Amino acid sequence: MFDGSEGAKPVLAEVGETVEARRRSISSRFGEIPAQTEAMSKAKKAEDRAKTHSILFESPEDRTEDNAPEAPNFFVDLNCDQIVDGITAGKEEYNLKPFFYACLRRIDAIKYRHEVMQDLENAFLLERVNSFARKMREMHEHLVRIQKLYYKEQKQAWFLEAVENYCDTINSFVQDLSNADLKSRGFLGFRDYLTSYAGSVRFTSLLSETKKLKADLATVRYCVLIKGDTFTVRKYESEADYSVDVEQTFEKFKQGAVNDYRVKFSTNDDMNHIEAKILEFVAKLYPEVSEPLDEYSARNVNYLDDTVAAFDREIQFYLAYLGYTAALKQAGLQFCYPRISDKSKEVYDYDGFDIALAKKLIGQRSSVVCNDFYLKGKERILVISGPNQGGKTTFARAFGQLHYLASIGCPVPGREAQLFLFDKLFTHFEKEEKVENLRGKLEDDLMRIHNILNQATPRTIIIMNEIFTSTTIQDETFLSKKLMEKILEMDLLCVWVTFVDELASFGSQTVSMVSTVVPDNPALRTFKIVRRPADGLAYAMAIAQKYRLAYDSIKKRIRS
Repeated sequence: MFDGSEGAKPVLAEVGETVEARRRSISSRFGEIPAQTEAMSKAKKAEDRAKTHSILFESPEDRTEDNAPEAPNFFVDLNCDQIVDGITAGKEEYNLKPFFYACLRRIDAIKYRHEVMQDLENAFLLERVNSFARKMREMHEHLVRIQKLYYKEQKQAWFLEAVENYCDTINSFVQDLSNADLKSRGFLGFRDYLTSYAGSVRFTSLLSETKKLKADLATVRYCVLIKGDTFTVRKYESEADYSVDVEQTFEKFKQGAVNDYRVKFSTNDDMNHIEAKILEFVAKLYPEVSEPLDEYSARNVNYLDDTVAAFDREIQFYLAYLGYTAALKQAGLQFCYPRISDKSKEVYDYDGFDIALAKKLIGQRSSVVCNDFYLKGKERILVISGPNQGGKTTFARAFGQLHYLASIGCPVPGREAQLFLFDKLFTHFEKEEKVENLRGKLEDDLMRIHNILNQATPRTIIIMNEIFTSTTIQDETFLSKKLMEKILEMDLLCVWVTFVDELASFGSQTVSMVSTVVPDNPALRTFKIVRRPADGLAYAMAIAQKYRLAYDSIKKRIRS
């Protein structure tokens, strides 16, 4: 017996109902569920990766250790941090950012992801994959809940629920993939793996044992006899349920709506000490059920298949990106799968845009201006000039974003594109001066660009935004020309935003592009960047007049 504070009437319950409605367990003497697994060594990780099929990496060599845990240096300058933050929002439990930090180095690895993305454009497959992800998330929520619970019996009940959820999800997804029209190597390979896994002895044994334990638990019935401040637990012996007779007897006295005085079971996950003791007693009454469940929980701690777990995480890379771009597509913006080359530096993109800015503008219900560019033959450097606030820096960022997104195997902004697979991408944007380095701005610019050139190779891309602006125009021009000579000598792809018009006509390898204004109103920017010779016009007077800062306007304001 156990002292209790319940009321003094018999209570009849079915364990099957208890597990379903209250998530309680009547098992006893269950051990603690250990953590899924401790961290494996790096060597073990590499070995396991080589054995498993990945939906994200075509080959184990495409993985970087820990999937590049830190963002590349160019991320902030190109606003790629904003893009990745938006893509991964709401999916923090998958730890997706490392996937977006790691650029691929092989063209076939990029094509592998393109194929998977194209398969996911099929509405049926996308819905089925999302359904799989939801069910797996529910399973993981069960496992997380287990770690927060106190009583061993309750932990075991949730563990059984999680495993049953997992088994049903696997079988359902095998059927879904067999009905899908798959073309990508990624999905075809995973379907073959999952079909083989679902038919393996390991999985079928887990499934049959799980279903049997659930069925056995559903047959357990018990009574709780409450007397004063004590209660007794015993097996149910087909006693009549007198509550039905009582209700029928007093039904004739019922007048209108009455209060319901029946005790309602709590649906809270937590269990009090009395409930836990009842379950302990029930488990002792049914050792033929509780003991196998105890052994089952200890034996199947590592039930989750490594390849399935990897797929569950990696597929979110695609789902997150497709979800992020869906709103942009609905606004009429286009995305395409770019042609990629690691040899030809003839690059182009038509109707491209800054994806971070576009996301913000669409949220504000503003229009997005798209731009084109191309480099052909020996052309290597795009020199962007024109008035302030005309979209020059945005254009440069878009160029970098395009190549970054292409390098991780994602569709890129634009209706058609051909891009270069870089080994390194460097940016040189204006930064705040740091007092502690004791360098002036010009010296800092020179040191930064020197470090970039020391690391650059012929496959490097450099994006620069108004470098050497802290010195005189003569010095800026001199230094810029020397830098351009070095970039051309190294055969680097480059985008250079500048007010030094002489750079736009430096040679046959440079291409001039100019930000434009509304012809009838130079104070208004079109944000279109067109391929044409630099005109040297900054339209400063139009801006001064717009803000009443022209000479006549200032004189008038002073007099008034």
